Amino acid sequence: MPPTRATDDDFRAQVRQFLAAELTDELRQAGRRAPGVFADYPDGQRWFRILAARGWSVPHWPVEWGGCGWSARQHDIFASELAAAGAPTLAPQGTRMVAPVVLAFGTPEQQQRWLPRIRSGEDYWAQGYSEPGAGSDLASLQCRAKRQAGPQGDEFVINGTKIWTTHAQWANKIFCLVRTDSSGKPQQGISFLLFDLGLPGISVRPIISLSGDHELNQVFFDDVRVPASALLGEENRGWTIAKYLLTHERGGSYTPMLRARLARLHTARAAAFADRPPDDPEYKQLGHLLADARCRIDALHALEQQVLAARIRGQDDATAPSVGKLLGTELKQFLTEIGLLIAGPYAAARLPLADCAAHALAVPEDAVFAMGAYLNDRAASIYAGTNEVQRNIIAQHLLAH
Repeated sequence: MPPTRATDDDFRAQVRQFLAAELTDELRQAGRRAPGVFADYPDGQRWFRILAARGWSVPHWPVEWGGCGWSARQHDIFASELAAAGAPTLAPQGTRMVAPVVLAFGTPEQQQRWLPRIRSGEDYWAQGYSEPGAGSDLASLQCRAKRQAGPQGDEFVINGTKIWTTHAQWANKIFCLVRTDSSGKPQQGISFLLFDLGLPGISVRPIISLSGDHELNQVFFDDVRVPASALLGEENRGWTIAKYLLTHERGGSYTPMLRARLARLHTARAAAFADRPPDDPEYKQLGHLLADARCRIDALHALEQQVLAARIRGQDDATAPSVGKLLGTELKQFLTEIGLLIAGPYAAARLPLADCAAHALAVPEDAVFAMGAYLNDRAASIYAGTNEVQRNIIAQHLLAH
Protein backbone atom coordinates (compact mmCIF):
# COMPACT_ATOMS: atom_id res chain seq x y z
CA MET A 1 0.00 0.00 0.00
CA PRO A 2 1.22 3.53 -0.66
CA PRO A 3 2.03 5.51 2.47
CA THR A 4 -0.78 7.67 3.89
CA ARG A 5 -0.66 11.44 4.31
CA ALA A 6 -0.35 10.91 8.08
CA THR A 7 2.69 8.70 7.48
CA ASP A 8 4.28 11.40 5.31
CA ASP A 9 3.57 14.06 7.95
CA ASP A 10 5.13 11.85 10.64
CA PHE A 11 8.16 11.32 8.42
CA ARG A 12 8.54 15.07 7.84
CA ALA A 13 8.42 15.65 11.58
CA GLN A 14 11.06 12.95 12.10
CA VAL A 15 13.38 14.59 9.56
CA ARG A 16 12.90 18.01 11.13
CA GLN A 17 13.64 16.63 14.57
CA PHE A 18 16.85 15.08 13.27
CA LEU A 19 17.91 18.32 11.58
CA ALA A 20 17.21 20.37 14.70
CA ALA A 21 19.43 18.03 16.73
CA GLU A 22 22.27 17.35 14.27
CA LEU A 23 22.53 20.24 11.80
CA THR A 24 24.69 22.63 13.79
CA ASP A 25 24.87 26.39 13.27
CA GLU A 26 28.39 25.87 11.93
CA LEU A 27 27.15 23.43 9.29
CA ARG A 28 24.26 25.72 8.34
CA GLN A 29 26.73 28.54 7.92
CA ALA A 30 28.92 26.33 5.72
CA GLY A 31 25.88 25.58 3.57
CA ARG A 32 25.09 29.29 3.24
CA ARG A 33 28.65 30.18 2.32
CA ALA A 34 29.04 27.65 -0.50
CA PRO A 35 28.43 29.52 -3.78
CA GLY A 36 29.34 26.53 -5.94
CA VAL A 37 27.43 23.43 -6.91
CA PHE A 38 28.02 21.78 -3.56
CA ALA A 39 29.90 22.25 -0.31
CA ASP A 40 33.65 21.93 -0.01
CA TYR A 41 34.97 18.56 1.14
CA PRO A 42 35.60 19.32 4.87
CA ASP A 43 32.08 20.62 5.55
CA GLY A 44 30.30 18.29 3.16
CA GLN A 45 31.95 15.16 4.51
CA ARG A 46 31.35 16.20 8.11
CA TRP A 47 27.64 16.44 7.35
CA PHE A 48 27.72 13.25 5.25
CA ARG A 49 29.16 11.25 8.15
CA ILE A 50 26.41 12.54 10.45
CA LEU A 51 23.87 11.28 7.92
CA ALA A 52 25.75 7.98 7.65
CA ALA A 53 25.63 7.50 11.43
CA ARG A 54 21.82 7.93 11.23
CA GLY A 55 21.62 5.53 8.27
CA TRP A 56 20.53 8.28 5.89
CA SER A 57 23.64 8.83 3.76
CA VAL A 58 22.36 6.80 0.79
CA PRO A 59 18.58 6.59 1.22
CA HIS A 60 18.01 6.00 -2.50
CA TRP A 61 20.18 2.84 -2.63
CA PRO A 62 18.69 -0.66 -2.41
CA VAL A 63 17.95 -1.59 1.20
CA GLU A 64 20.43 -4.48 1.12
CA TRP A 65 23.23 -1.96 0.48
CA GLY A 66 22.18 0.56 3.11
CA GLY A 67 19.20 2.28 1.48
CA CYS A 68 16.20 3.36 3.51
CA GLY A 69 13.36 1.82 1.52
CA TRP A 70 11.52 5.15 1.50
CA SER A 71 8.67 5.93 -0.83
CA ALA A 72 9.24 8.37 -3.67
CA ARG A 73 7.23 10.93 -1.70
CA GLN A 74 9.47 10.50 1.34
CA HIS A 75 12.57 11.07 -0.78
CA ASP A 76 10.98 14.31 -1.98
CA ILE A 77 10.20 15.37 1.61
CA PHE A 78 13.74 14.57 2.74
CA ALA A 79 15.34 16.65 -0.04
CA SER A 80 12.96 19.55 0.62
CA GLU A 81 13.62 19.60 4.35
CA LEU A 82 17.41 19.49 3.93
CA ALA A 83 17.31 22.41 1.50
CA ALA A 84 14.94 24.44 3.69
CA ALA A 85 17.14 23.87 6.74
CA GLY A 86 20.27 25.05 4.91
CA ALA A 87 22.18 21.77 5.09
CA PRO A 88 25.42 21.64 3.05
CA THR A 89 24.78 20.33 -0.45
CA LEU A 90 26.63 17.04 -0.82
CA ALA A 91 28.88 16.03 -3.70
CA PRO A 92 27.06 13.41 -5.79
CA GLN A 93 29.99 11.74 -7.57
CA GLY A 94 30.10 8.77 -5.20
CA THR A 95 26.58 8.26 -3.90
CA ARG A 96 24.50 9.32 -6.90
CA MET A 97 26.76 8.83 -9.90
CA VAL A 98 29.24 5.97 -9.64
CA ALA A 99 27.26 3.93 -7.08
CA PRO A 100 24.23 3.38 -9.37
CA VAL A 101 26.46 2.08 -12.17
CA VAL A 102 28.36 -0.21 -9.78
CA LEU A 103 25.01 -1.57 -8.63
CA ALA A 104 23.82 -2.03 -12.22
CA PHE A 105 27.01 -3.27 -13.92
CA GLY A 106 29.49 -4.29 -11.23
CA THR A 107 30.44 -7.78 -10.16
CA PRO A 108 29.61 -8.84 -6.59
CA GLU A 109 33.28 -8.38 -5.71
CA GLN A 110 33.32 -4.84 -7.13
CA GLN A 111 30.11 -3.95 -5.32
CA GLN A 112 31.55 -5.18 -2.03
CA ARG A 113 34.81 -3.33 -2.67
CA TRP A 114 33.34 0.09 -3.49
CA LEU A 115 29.82 0.52 -2.09
CA PRO A 116 30.36 0.22 1.71
CA ARG A 117 33.17 2.79 1.60
CA ILE A 118 31.00 5.20 -0.40
CA ARG A 119 28.14 4.75 2.06
CA SER A 120 30.36 5.45 5.07
CA GLY A 121 32.20 8.40 3.53
CA GLU A 122 35.60 6.69 3.63
CA ASP A 123 36.02 7.13 -0.13
CA TYR A 124 35.52 10.42 -1.95
CA TRP A 125 35.14 10.21 -5.73
CA ALA A 126 35.96 12.37 -8.73
CA GLN A 127 34.47 12.05 -12.23
CA GLY A 128 36.86 11.60 -15.15
CA TYR A 129 34.66 12.35 -18.17
CA SER A 130 35.44 15.66 -19.93
CA GLU A 131 38.70 16.35 -21.73
CA PRO A 132 40.09 19.53 -23.35
CA GLY A 133 38.71 18.36 -26.70
CA ALA A 134 35.76 16.29 -25.49
CA GLY A 135 33.00 17.98 -23.52
CA SER A 136 29.46 17.75 -24.87
CA ASP A 137 30.90 15.55 -27.64
CA LEU A 138 32.09 13.09 -25.02
CA ALA A 139 32.51 10.21 -27.46
CA SER A 140 35.52 12.00 -28.98
CA LEU A 141 37.58 11.48 -25.81
CA GLN A 142 41.22 10.47 -26.33
CA CYS A 143 42.54 9.53 -22.87
CA ARG A 144 43.91 6.06 -23.67
CA ALA A 145 44.24 2.86 -21.70
CA LYS A 146 46.23 -0.02 -23.15
CA ARG A 147 45.69 -3.48 -21.71
CA GLN A 148 48.81 -5.55 -21.14
CA ALA A 149 50.32 -8.19 -18.89
CA GLY A 150 51.95 -6.85 -15.74
CA PRO A 151 53.85 -8.23 -12.74
CA GLN A 152 50.59 -8.62 -10.80
CA GLY A 153 48.51 -9.85 -13.76
CA ASP A 154 46.64 -7.99 -16.51
CA GLU A 155 46.55 -4.22 -16.14
CA PHE A 156 45.61 -1.05 -18.01
CA VAL A 157 48.24 1.61 -18.67
CA ILE A 158 46.59 5.04 -18.91
CA ASN A 159 47.91 8.13 -20.69
CA GLY A 160 46.04 11.37 -21.25
CA THR A 161 44.17 14.03 -19.34
CA LYS A 162 40.76 14.90 -17.89
CA ILE A 163 39.51 18.43 -17.27
CA TRP A 164 36.87 20.21 -15.14
CA THR A 165 37.37 17.43 -12.60
CA THR A 166 35.40 18.65 -9.61
CA HIS A 167 37.02 18.17 -6.18
CA ALA A 168 39.87 16.04 -7.55
CA GLN A 169 42.11 17.86 -5.08
CA TRP A 170 40.25 16.08 -2.27
CA ALA A 171 39.19 12.82 -3.92
CA ASN A 172 40.98 9.53 -3.31
CA LYS A 173 39.09 7.63 -6.07
CA ILE A 174 38.09 8.37 -9.63
CA PHE A 175 35.81 6.78 -12.20
CA CYS A 176 37.12 7.37 -15.67
CA LEU A 177 36.11 6.94 -19.30
CA VAL A 178 39.10 5.84 -21.39
CA ARG A 179 39.66 4.85 -25.00
CA THR A 180 40.67 1.22 -25.33
CA ASP A 181 40.01 0.82 -29.05
CA SER A 182 40.10 3.25 -32.00
CA SER A 183 39.21 0.86 -34.83
CA GLY A 184 35.44 1.38 -34.94
CA LYS A 185 32.88 4.04 -34.12
CA PRO A 186 34.02 6.33 -31.27
CA GLN A 187 31.37 5.03 -28.87
CA GLN A 188 32.43 1.42 -29.42
CA GLY A 189 35.97 1.79 -28.12
CA ILE A 190 35.37 3.30 -24.68
CA SER A 191 35.82 1.51 -21.35
CA PHE A 192 34.83 2.46 -17.81
CA LEU A 193 37.51 2.20 -15.11
CA LEU A 194 37.43 2.81 -11.34
CA PHE A 195 40.72 3.26 -9.49
CA ASP A 196 42.74 5.08 -6.84
CA LEU A 197 43.58 8.71 -7.55
CA GLY A 198 46.85 8.48 -5.65
CA LEU A 199 48.56 6.04 -8.02
CA PRO A 200 52.02 6.88 -9.42
CA GLY A 201 51.84 8.95 -12.59
CA ILE A 202 48.72 10.94 -11.62
CA SER A 203 49.01 14.69 -11.09
CA VAL A 204 46.27 17.20 -10.30
CA ARG A 205 46.50 20.83 -11.45
CA PRO A 206 43.99 23.33 -9.98
CA ILE A 207 41.63 25.42 -12.12
CA ILE A 208 40.47 28.53 -10.29
CA SER A 209 37.00 29.65 -11.35
CA LEU A 210 35.87 33.19 -12.19
CA SER A 211 34.54 33.53 -8.65
CA GLY A 212 37.95 32.67 -7.21
CA ASP A 213 36.85 29.25 -5.96
CA HIS A 214 38.89 26.09 -6.33
CA GLU A 215 36.36 23.44 -7.27
CA LEU A 216 37.78 22.34 -10.60
CA ASN A 217 41.00 20.67 -11.70
CA GLN A 218 42.81 19.13 -14.63
CA VAL A 219 44.09 15.61 -14.00
CA PHE A 220 47.02 14.16 -15.94
CA PHE A 221 47.81 10.44 -16.40
CA ASP A 222 51.36 9.47 -17.31
CA ASP A 223 51.80 5.68 -17.70
CA VAL A 224 49.37 5.07 -14.82
CA ARG A 225 48.99 1.35 -14.15
CA VAL A 226 45.68 0.09 -12.82
CA PRO A 227 44.68 -3.56 -12.37
CA ALA A 228 42.30 -5.13 -14.89
CA SER A 229 39.83 -5.56 -12.02
CA ALA A 230 39.25 -1.80 -12.26
CA LEU A 231 37.19 -2.42 -15.42
CA LEU A 232 33.44 -2.05 -14.88
CA GLY A 233 31.38 -4.07 -17.33
CA GLU A 234 32.90 -5.22 -20.60
CA GLU A 235 35.95 -3.74 -22.27
CA ASN A 236 35.02 -1.33 -25.10
CA ARG A 237 31.39 -1.27 -23.89
CA GLY A 238 31.70 1.60 -21.43
CA TRP A 239 29.55 3.99 -23.44
CA THR A 240 26.39 2.25 -22.26
CA ILE A 241 27.52 2.70 -18.65
CA ALA A 242 28.42 6.35 -19.31
CA LYS A 243 24.94 7.13 -20.65
CA TYR A 244 23.32 5.32 -17.72
CA LEU A 245 25.36 7.42 -15.30
CA LEU A 246 24.44 10.69 -17.01
CA THR A 247 20.72 10.06 -16.45
CA HIS A 248 21.49 9.96 -12.70
CA GLU A 249 23.67 13.09 -12.90
CA ARG A 250 20.89 15.06 -14.61
CA GLY A 251 18.02 13.60 -12.62
CA GLY A 252 16.59 14.69 -9.31
CA SER A 253 14.53 17.62 -8.11
CA TYR A 254 15.66 21.23 -8.45
CA THR A 255 12.83 22.94 -6.59
CA PRO A 256 14.00 22.33 -2.97
CA MET A 257 17.25 24.16 -3.69
CA LEU A 258 15.51 26.85 -5.74
CA ARG A 259 12.95 27.55 -3.01
CA ALA A 260 15.73 27.87 -0.43
CA ARG A 261 17.57 30.33 -2.71
CA LEU A 262 14.35 32.29 -3.28
CA ALA A 263 13.70 32.59 0.46
CA ARG A 264 17.25 33.86 0.91
CA LEU A 265 16.69 36.52 -1.77
CA HIS A 266 13.55 37.75 -0.01
CA THR A 267 15.54 38.14 3.20
CA ALA A 268 18.37 39.92 1.39
CA ARG A 269 15.91 42.29 -0.33
CA ALA A 270 14.27 43.20 2.98
CA ALA A 271 17.66 43.93 4.56
CA ALA A 272 19.00 45.89 1.58
CA PHE A 273 15.92 48.19 1.43
CA ALA A 274 15.17 48.42 5.14
CA ASP A 275 15.51 52.22 5.08
CA ARG A 276 13.32 52.77 2.01
CA PRO A 277 9.52 53.05 1.80
CA PRO A 278 7.49 50.07 0.48
CA ASP A 279 6.54 52.03 -2.66
CA ASP A 280 10.19 52.59 -3.65
CA PRO A 281 10.31 51.82 -7.42
CA GLU A 282 13.44 49.66 -7.23
CA TYR A 283 12.07 47.73 -4.26
CA LYS A 284 8.81 47.10 -6.13
CA GLN A 285 10.62 46.04 -9.31
CA LEU A 286 12.60 43.47 -7.35
CA GLY A 287 9.36 42.27 -5.80
CA HIS A 288 7.95 41.66 -9.28
CA LEU A 289 11.07 39.70 -10.28
CA LEU A 290 10.85 37.57 -7.13
CA ALA A 291 7.16 36.92 -7.79
CA ASP A 292 8.01 35.88 -11.35
CA ALA A 293 10.68 33.54 -9.99
CA ARG A 294 8.22 32.02 -7.53
CA CYS A 295 5.69 31.36 -10.32
CA ARG A 296 8.35 29.68 -12.41
CA ILE A 297 9.54 27.58 -9.47
CA ASP A 298 5.95 26.59 -8.71
CA ALA A 299 5.52 25.51 -12.35
CA LEU A 300 8.71 23.44 -12.22
CA HIS A 301 7.59 21.93 -8.92
CA ALA A 302 4.28 20.91 -10.49
CA LEU A 303 6.19 19.25 -13.34
CA GLU A 304 8.52 17.46 -10.91
CA GLN A 305 5.52 16.27 -8.92
CA GLN A 306 3.97 14.86 -12.10
CA VAL A 307 7.21 12.99 -12.80
CA LEU A 308 7.26 11.80 -9.18
CA ALA A 309 3.64 10.59 -9.35
CA ALA A 310 4.39 8.73 -12.58
CA ARG A 311 7.46 7.12 -10.98
CA ILE A 312 5.31 5.98 -8.05
CA ARG A 313 3.05 4.28 -10.61
CA GLY A 314 6.10 2.62 -12.17
CA GLN A 315 6.24 4.88 -15.23
CA ASP A 316 9.42 6.69 -16.28
CA ASP A 317 9.61 9.58 -18.74
CA ALA A 318 12.83 9.31 -20.77
CA THR A 319 12.99 13.09 -21.26
CA ALA A 320 12.34 14.03 -17.62
CA PRO A 321 16.04 14.33 -16.63
CA SER A 322 16.73 16.59 -19.62
CA VAL A 323 13.64 18.75 -19.04
CA GLY A 324 14.43 19.08 -15.35
CA LYS A 325 18.08 19.94 -15.98
CA LEU A 326 17.16 22.53 -18.61
CA LEU A 327 14.48 24.33 -16.59
CA GLY A 328 16.23 23.95 -13.24
CA THR A 329 19.57 25.39 -14.32
CA GLU A 330 18.01 28.30 -16.20
CA LEU A 331 15.94 29.16 -13.13
CA LYS A 332 19.04 28.89 -10.98
CA GLN A 333 20.77 31.43 -13.20
CA PHE A 334 17.72 33.72 -13.10
CA LEU A 335 17.84 33.75 -9.30
CA THR A 336 21.53 34.68 -9.30
CA GLU A 337 20.75 37.64 -11.58
CA ILE A 338 18.14 38.86 -9.10
CA GLY A 339 20.70 38.41 -6.34
CA LEU A 340 23.07 40.80 -8.09
CA LEU A 341 20.34 43.42 -8.47
CA ILE A 342 19.61 43.22 -4.75
CA ALA A 343 23.30 43.37 -3.84
CA GLY A 344 23.93 46.45 -5.94
CA PRO A 345 27.45 47.95 -5.68
CA TYR A 346 28.28 45.69 -2.71
CA ALA A 347 28.45 42.74 -5.11
CA ALA A 348 31.70 44.15 -6.50
CA ALA A 349 33.51 43.44 -3.21
CA ARG A 350 35.90 40.50 -3.49
CA LEU A 351 36.71 38.99 -0.10
CA PRO A 352 36.08 35.73 1.77
CA LEU A 353 32.54 35.49 3.12
CA ALA A 354 33.88 34.86 6.62
CA ASP A 355 35.57 38.28 6.52
CA CYS A 356 32.55 40.35 5.48
CA ALA A 357 31.45 41.46 8.94
CA ALA A 358 34.99 41.87 10.28
CA HIS A 359 36.23 43.92 7.33
CA ALA A 360 37.11 47.55 7.99
CA LEU A 361 34.35 48.51 5.56
CA ALA A 362 31.79 45.85 6.46
CA VAL A 363 29.62 44.60 3.58
CA PRO A 364 26.55 42.35 3.63
CA GLU A 365 27.58 38.72 3.37
CA ASP A 366 24.64 37.95 1.08
CA ALA A 367 25.88 40.59 -1.38
CA VAL A 368 29.32 39.02 -1.68
CA PHE A 369 27.69 35.58 -1.92
CA ALA A 370 25.47 36.89 -4.75
CA MET A 371 28.45 37.57 -7.00
CA GLY A 372 30.09 34.21 -6.24
CA ALA A 373 26.84 32.38 -6.96
CA TYR A 374 26.29 34.35 -10.17
CA LEU A 375 29.76 33.59 -11.52
CA ASN A 376 29.64 29.94 -10.52
CA ASP A 377 26.19 29.34 -11.97
CA ARG A 378 27.12 30.67 -15.40
CA ALA A 379 28.33 27.09 -15.88
CA ALA A 380 25.04 25.51 -14.76
CA SER A 381 23.71 25.46 -18.33
CA ILE A 382 26.93 23.79 -19.52
CA TYR A 383 27.85 21.07 -17.03
CA ALA A 384 26.10 17.67 -17.01
CA GLY A 385 25.41 18.14 -20.73
CA THR A 386 24.84 21.61 -22.18
CA ASN A 387 21.29 22.88 -22.30
CA GLU A 388 21.51 22.99 -26.10
CA VAL A 389 22.17 19.24 -26.04
CA GLN A 390 19.24 18.74 -23.64
CA ARG A 391 16.94 20.57 -26.05
CA ASN A 392 18.07 18.26 -28.85
CA ILE A 393 17.40 15.19 -26.69
CA ILE A 394 13.90 16.45 -25.88
CA ALA A 395 13.17 17.33 -29.50
CA GLN A 396 14.39 13.98 -30.81
CA HIS A 397 12.14 12.15 -28.36
CA LEU A 398 9.09 14.26 -29.16
CA LEU A 399 9.60 14.03 -32.94
CA ALA A 400 9.97 10.25 -32.67
CA HIS A 401 6.54 10.07 -31.08
